Amino acid sequence: MTVNNENSTPLSDPHLNDVLPVSPKLVEEIVCALDQLNKEQVDFLLRPLHSADIADVFEQINDNHRKLLTSLIGSRMEPDVLSELDDSTLDDVITEMDDKDVARAVSQMESDDAVHVLEDMDENEQRKIIDALPDKDRLIVKEGLSYPEDSAGRLLQKNLVSVPGLWTVGAVIDYFLIEENLPDEFYEVFIVDPMHHPIGTAALNKIVRSDRDKKISEIMEKEPTLVRVDTDQEEVAYLFRQYDLTSMGVVDDGGRLIGVITFDDVVDVIEEEAEEDLMLMSGIQETDITESVFVASKNRVTWLIVNLGTAILASMVIAMFDATINEMVALAVLMPIVASMGGNAGTQTMTVTVRAIATRELTATNMKRIIFREFSIALLNGVIIAILIGGLSWVWFDNTLLGLVMGVAMIVNMIMAGLAGILIPITLDKVNIDPALASSIFVTTITDVIGFFAFLGLASQVLI
Repeated sequence: MTVNNENSTPLSDPHLNDVLPVSPKLVEEIVCALDQLNKEQVDFLLRPLHSADIADVFEQINDNHRKLLTSLIGSRMEPDVLSELDDSTLDDVITEMDDKDVARAVSQMESDDAVHVLEDMDENEQRKIIDALPDKDRLIVKEGLSYPEDSAGRLLQKNLVSVPGLWTVGAVIDYFLIEENLPDEFYEVFIVDPMHHPIGTAALNKIVRSDRDKKISEIMEKEPTLVRVDTDQEEVAYLFRQYDLTSMGVVDDGGRLIGVITFDDVVDVIEEEAEEDLMLMSGIQETDITESVFVASKNRVTWLIVNLGTAILASMVIAMFDATINEMVALAVLMPIVASMGGNAGTQTMTVTVRAIATRELTATNMKRIIFREFSIALLNGVIIAILIGGLSWVWFDNTLLGLVMGVAMIVNMIMAGLAGILIPITLDKVNIDPALASSIFVTTITDVIGFFAFLGLASQVLI
């Protein structure tokens, strides 16, 4: 979906060779020009920038300057700038733009980028933009939005190259020369049967190096990697990574080819999924550096409240041994070390496990071996740390039994931390709960409770 608008004057060229970085000094100069409402200076500063760099400028300036910048360049906004913006900044920019200008930009985008820009809009705003699109583009966007969120249908581009298997290589090359609506970039040609079912693919380099009289079906790769339109985007990313693909066909329920996903879109998915896992492991719903204070607080506070509950549980364990602590002040000094070491060890194992689950490196086939491996690592690390902290405790407080208790408690806690770090994500994944979201809460709770219970329980039996 790439309609050129001759009346528009793009502020950036995505193919510029001389791409300037967005330095703090440049942002400061742009802000100064905005404060002075100096449109010519703003244009001068933005003109050499790549679309992605202009998007960075929008994300780095405050709300008022963002509104000013949008008002100055909104009517000439390069489509690629909108597709590069993060979600919250995109909402701000589109809100300030005229609906016709948004529709113009959307009509010049590839279908997957158009869907990305529109999918999180308010329903009424979305409808106004879609109604302003040309008829052909409107149908394509509506179709894209009809697919499930985070599915292959949201990633696909409708514009692809497909040819019959009976064509010769020469006919395909001639088609390239005369067809006006080819994609701006493509890496392979899909070969289809009369019902438009894909039967193979042919890479461009293979086509241009083959004899013109050969049938395209003779040089194609049979059994191409395909996905259904409702396939989850994580599955799509896995297939690209697993088979080193540059593009992949998308088929409907009847097996007919309806679009293509290219590697540049999958790179975005991989980054998005990795970022999502990182945020969830910290109890954050999404990247919120550009969100308002209220929205960011709302995103974070839920899991902080859950953490408060688990912290109270750990405190209740400590309260069970308050008499023991009163008898020996050294226990209060050493308790934070037990909790800290267990928490760090559990987090290390949990992070590795969550990532292994996401990348499918941890499967039912190797699960027992990986669990035993993590147990062995936890045991070895526990012994090493126990020797260090046990010896230190002995020397520090001149108490051999205290050093022994500290060492044994550390081994117990490190082993439990390692097992919790791998078993909790696996269990959550089995019951269809995202392990990145909830693992840290449970792992932290277990390491704190077990660590305090082992240390104080042993101390009450041995030292008091």
